[in-house]
Amino acid sequence: MKGAVPLRRSLVVRLLATSLLIAVCASAATAWLSTELTRRAVTQERSRTLTSDTDVYDTLIEYAATHPDWSGAESTVRRLADLTGSRIALTDARRRVIAASPADAADAAAVSDVPTATVDPLSLDAGITRATGGLIDPRAVGPYRVSGADRQLLDKAAGALVSCLRKTGVAAEIVRTPSGRPRIQRVSADTEESGFCSGTALDTPVGAERAPLAALSAAVARCSGRTGLTVTPTFTIAGVEPNGEVQRCLDLERRAQLEPFVAPPALLFVTGVAAPATAAPLSARDVLGIVGTTVLVVLIAGVATVVAGRRLVRPLRTLTDAARRDVRRPVPVTTRDEIGYLAEAFNELSARREALERQRQDMVNDIAHELRTPLATIRAWLESARDGAVTVDDEVLDVLVEESILLNHVVDDLRDLAAADAGTLRVHPEPVYVRDLLEQLLDAQRAGTAVRLGLTADADPEVLVDPVRLRQIVGNLLSNAIRHTPAGGTVTVSLSVPPAPPGTAVPPARPGALEIAVTDTGAGIAPEDLSRIFDRFWRADTSRTRATGGSGLGLPIARQLARAHGGDLTATSAPGHGSTFTLTLPGAAL
Repeated sequence: MKGAVPLRRSLVVRLLATSLLIAVCASAATAWLSTELTRRAVTQERSRTLTSDTDVYDTLIEYAATHPDWSGAESTVRRLADLTGSRIALTDARRRVIAASPADAADAAAVSDVPTATVDPLSLDAGITRATGGLIDPRAVGPYRVSGADRQLLDKAAGALVSCLRKTGVAAEIVRTPSGRPRIQRVSADTEESGFCSGTALDTPVGAERAPLAALSAAVARCSGRTGLTVTPTFTIAGVEPNGEVQRCLDLERRAQLEPFVAPPALLFVTGVAAPATAAPLSARDVLGIVGTTVLVVLIAGVATVVAGRRLVRPLRTLTDAARRDVRRPVPVTTRDEIGYLAEAFNELSARREALERQRQDMVNDIAHELRTPLATIRAWLESARDGAVTVDDEVLDVLVEESILLNHVVDDLRDLAAADAGTLRVHPEPVYVRDLLEQLLDAQRAGTAVRLGLTADADPEVLVDPVRLRQIVGNLLSNAIRHTPAGGTVTVSLSVPPAPPGTAVPPARPGALEIAVTDTGAGIAPEDLSRIFDRFWRADTSRTRATGGSGLGLPIARQLARAHGGDLTATSAPGHGSTFTLTLPGAAL
């Protein structure tokens, strides 16, 4: 896993998606609940408005059906306005105010351009009226109102018919019509009326009904062109199946007959609200809906959060358990997001820790080995001298001093490495002519060696370096090169000052870098060993003898000293063609 996490796998995107899902669910639920409550409120308001308008309309229809004019309708209109909280106005066909709820006619006339309904008891508005059975309001009685004596006679006949029906098992009751005439209405709908009981007496006109019914029958006959038609007290044609033309004539002539007895048609305006409307309290169903929706949204949010949280926490728990148990094997990488990167980094850290632990164990073993040999030699000579087996002469003392110097060298090397690891390794630069320093080192190494040593230099720069540390670096490289070069071979030290890179503002007297290369003609280093030559205590020769290799700390210390100067130490080699170690000190020249 290298580079940035793809957006589609990012934890941030996933958390954002979860949050957006919860927000969308909550918003959708809120919107749905608000819409439902609003719809119900509008429906209820419409229902209340329609009911209120119907009540006003029905009350005014009743007034018009029972009064020949609107002269006394003002009090009725005001009472209806107070009951419904609406502004009510009643006008004639020319919009002249007949009665209105406001105190002045100007306010009443300003209500609305479209009337709510037309108040006409002889032509009911089917969309708002509660009346059934035709377009003429049954309360428009006119000349058909039954007198007291006739009513008693009809009530007696109706009572006899109800008693007869009850004897035959038919439940019935007497219903009073607006004209005062009784009408038989069955109570139970699951029984059939017996033909044994006759109600012809109730279908016969009485008293004041005879003359207007006879006039109505004659008018319907003239209108329809049919003779012998008789209109019954229930305003049906006796003995004739009703048809369109006869029924139209009956309705037309009946309206003409009732017109003098009812108020003229008027326009009804029901608008606005006279008083501030009070908020309707939420019903128990609405409260349950709000609570249920809230609980559902919370459950959805909780489930989404738990699912997302468990998926996110699971790999973290795996990493935590692995860290607590100090698991050696790598943890599985199951995702390609930040947590997957963390698992990969954890595995890399575990691998580095494992390598450092092996390196630490190897270093302890190497230190023990490096110190054991000189200590064993010193101890052997001292025990022999104590037992009198040898005489303590100059030769014995030279051996003891040599081994002590070796111990001190190993301790110094370890101290330098510890300082480098702690970041406290310091150098003390001063002006030094590098070519002179290199010639002195070569002269010191020529004594006692069969290897040819040479120096090539294209300049003699004076640089700011620590001369002691520079001697230590180059001296170590020379010693290693001589040790691994057979007799008659060549070790060459090259000094060069490469030109500064293009675009670098460096004066001509101050080149950009200093390079010192030590090249030998030895056996070279195998490719698999080249990457390990700067490891501590590592030797290509596994025999670990000082004849073929030193302590194994020289090259690691040399690289640390080079880096302390701001440079580096690198190596190149080819088996059978020797090796080259290059010390680079960037920007060191004066």
